[in-house]
Amino acid sequence: MANLKEIRNRITSIGSTMQITSAMKMVSAAKLKKAQDAITAMRPYSNKLTELLQNLSATLDGESGGVYATQKEVNKVLVVVVTSNRGLCGGFNSSVTKKTIETIENQYKGKEVDIYAIGKKGNDLLSKSYTVIANKSTIFDELTFNNVADIAQELMDLFADGAYDEIAVVYNKFKNAATQITEVEQFLPIVPAEKDANVSLDYIFEPEKAKIVQGLIPKSLKTQLYKSLRDSFASEHGARMTAMHKATDNATELRDDLLLQYNKARQAAITNEILEIVGGAEALNA
Repeated sequence: MANLKEIRNRITSIGSTMQITSAMKMVSAAKLKKAQDAITAMRPYSNKLTELLQNLSATLDGESGGVYATQKEVNKVLVVVVTSNRGLCGGFNSSVTKKTIETIENQYKGKEVDIYAIGKKGNDLLSKSYTVIANKSTIFDELTFNNVADIAQELMDLFADGAYDEIAVVYNKFKNAATQITEVEQFLPIVPAEKDANVSLDYIFEPEKAKIVQGLIPKSLKTQLYKSLRDSFASEHGARMTAMHKATDNATELRDDLLLQYNKARQAAITNEILEIVGGAEALNA
């Protein structure tokens, strides 16, 4: 059994760890509320805009803006991997990297695949096995639409110039504080909506179709990427809050076990001292 000093030092160390994990949990909880409100408010607008774009994509052949809807033979693929810059968030980052590797080995098997990293953790993990053409880890320092729009424009230019035949985004979709769903979404080319005979897609364009298409497609793609990053940002804080909550609970349980062990050791030491005193007294009386 460890001596009393060693147990006491361990209890002190675990207490310090509990303070850190508890503080990190509270910080993530505060940030999560703001991030959750942002993605909840944005998601209906983004989904409707994406739906409209998909419905419209069927009529883009040969017209301005149709370059983003052109289906090509897939030889070169760019996978945009959205992770976090910091750890201590459970399986948040590992789930994205595992999904990325699984997608490359299955869906894009035999294709030339490059990685476009958004987040330091994804870059560090995937750069060992794949070619990372860019790392935009600083985007989370100031996650605004304008900053994300610059990244989206860069991806759109790579596709329009023919550098890549398909671009996909892998990220964690926010469901709730304890649950994140790893998604793989095709960013480019635009996925046309499935035709439904019961749904009319006869749009009236004003002032004219070409101008609407020119403005709608880039805006929709930028909004789609911004939603993905907002989802990932909220998921990160939810995962970190949950991980730190579990870490605090585990530390509390371990501290309680050590306190019990410490009390037993102290009681045993006191008992031994009493036995020695009694034994010494009897020896003197003999």
